[in-house]
Amino acid sequence: MTEKHFKRTLVTAALPYANGGVHIGHLAGVYVPADIYARYLRLRGREVLFVCGSDEHGVPITIRARKEGITPQDVVDRYHKMIKDSFAEFGISFDIYSRTTSKTHAQTATEFFRKLYDKGEFIEQESEQYYDEETKTFLADRYITGECPHCHNEGAYGDQCEKCGTSLSPTELINPKSAISGATPVLRKTKHWYLPLDKHQPWLEEWILKGHPEWRSNVYGQCKSWFEMGLQPRAVSRDLDWGIPVPVEGAEGKVMYVWFDAPIGYISNTRELLPDTWETWWKSDDTRLIHFIGKDNIVFHCIVFPAMLKAEGSYILPDNVPSNEFLNLEDEKISTSRNWAVWLHEYLQDLPGKQDVLRYVLTANAPETKDNNFTWKDFQARNNNELVAVYGNFVNRALVLTQKYFDGKVPSCGELTDADRQTIAEFQGVKADVERLIEKFRFRDALKEAMNLARIGNKYLADSEPWKVWKTDPDRVATILNIALQLVANLAIAFEPFLPMSSKRLREMICLGDANWERLGATDLLADGHQLGKPELLFDKIEDSVVEAQINKLEEIKKANAAAQAKAAPVAAPIEFEQWEKLDIRVGTVLECEKVPKADKLLRFLIDDGLERRTIVSGIAKYYAPEELVGKQVCFLANLPARKLRGIESQGMILSAEDLDGSLCVITPQKQVKPGSQVK
Repeated sequence: MTEKHFKRTLVTAALPYANGGVHIGHLAGVYVPADIYARYLRLRGREVLFVCGSDEHGVPITIRARKEGITPQDVVDRYHKMIKDSFAEFGISFDIYSRTTSKTHAQTATEFFRKLYDKGEFIEQESEQYYDEETKTFLADRYITGECPHCHNEGAYGDQCEKCGTSLSPTELINPKSAISGATPVLRKTKHWYLPLDKHQPWLEEWILKGHPEWRSNVYGQCKSWFEMGLQPRAVSRDLDWGIPVPVEGAEGKVMYVWFDAPIGYISNTRELLPDTWETWWKSDDTRLIHFIGKDNIVFHCIVFPAMLKAEGSYILPDNVPSNEFLNLEDEKISTSRNWAVWLHEYLQDLPGKQDVLRYVLTANAPETKDNNFTWKDFQARNNNELVAVYGNFVNRALVLTQKYFDGKVPSCGELTDADRQTIAEFQGVKADVERLIEKFRFRDALKEAMNLARIGNKYLADSEPWKVWKTDPDRVATILNIALQLVANLAIAFEPFLPMSSKRLREMICLGDANWERLGATDLLADGHQLGKPELLFDKIEDSVVEAQINKLEEIKKANAAAQAKAAPVAAPIEFEQWEKLDIRVGTVLECEKVPKADKLLRFLIDDGLERRTIVSGIAKYYAPEELVGKQVCFLANLPARKLRGIESQGMILSAEDLDGSLCVITPQKQVKPGSQVK
């Protein structure tokens, strides 16, 4: 069935996991492109539903709850609100954003599981899993830690080593331990239900490889790779006390595996929004289902969830799954565990009113065919050189000139020149180009076409020079500005799916009313004599200080990560006690402290050592201002032979502790003692 035969489109965006916030990788990979597409369909007058919600079950949530001493419900309540509020402020236009802890979801998932069970679509298997005898619980993979057999990281999890990235099974870990009690777990038998994906492989291969060759190459290729490896049964239940209980006799203490209940969230959220008509969106052949996801979710949305839907028997299958690749941050992989991310809720606080700037940059850098990179310098450059200097500049010039020469009223268009006709012809083709690209999920290229309108406008004004023509031919200026203003109105429509907030501001500025997509490309969007509003800057320059603050924030995160991962230096070789006794370590009071000229690292100390005053030069200027140390007591090595440093005779050595991040901290006694006291 081709797209034109569909009556409606159901757009889903991957459910964000309610164990943290949303970051720019999520936005670029899933939510911005999904929102562009949904907004575009609405502008085209098509029947569309845009569905999402928080994914709130699974082991990581229980781990966080245990660490914080709160309940899993407390955890998901906190992050569900944060995510939902951030999406709303950012302008993601969901028709519903719900959650998988809702009553509707529990009912829907339970009915779905039970129908598959009653149809015999699951297989029942016993397997050995690790069991914590102290807490009397089976351990989920993430509750088991140990040494990675590949890189020998001692903090690897039972499902993955986050240091080397290798996928693991708990039995591969060396010296496994329970993350709950620290005890060594034992293997015990447990019963679970499995979805036999191997049974579904023949029709899945036919459906994807032959039925959907138009899918993105990364999606198509990953599915093909899974088929070549051979699909295996996948557990749909697990031993856990947080989740939706398995609705089967003898399944006490077991819940649905989070990967099974989460995609059903698309269905339950639709049902919550439209309790009487939800089946039209999920069970009618004239509904087109589109999943927007990141590449780490391809297998679930192209293989696992379709197998679940097919096994149930009454649901439609996705028509396309436009998955993006990953977005890196400052040339490094985004990592939530290392806090290496730009979080949406923090961005909204730090750069208020700049939602569309981030939408623009993430779309322009969208990782549609390969991993891409976000840097704050590029963010600044795209804002200043494109949004401000191209789009905003053209709009402002056209409106200011109209205000100056025609009191802000749209002048009449007179006789056209060849240059006028060429300009009109160039921008009239934008509608077909943008539509073609968005329909193919090529949002990055579609955005370029929209921005090209502003480039056309800037060139037209530069070539026409109305400010020069005004003195000799006001009628000609009227024609030039009429065409320029029609182009401004076209920009307000063309950017509506991409930059909705600035498009709304622009429409208010030119008093256009609602965007009418079908009129995109028209030359009579603004009638002669139409009164425009007051010209205002559509975008502001982002100063260096704003970007430097964000870069500095990332540098602090990098330092914190390095310190957390660093290990203390190995203990030096043993020495004899007599060697230790030879060291005369004493406490002295700092009388004077100053920087050594032309030596960035050195400070000169004058110290009262209890007998006399001595001078010591120390390389700690990077970590202390001299005035911080005056009056303090420090420990120093008193019987070190004197040596000259930068022409100053240093009579000893100040003792400092070197932190794991390389910084130095002067050693001081816990309480005041008399100068000259010895350290024993």
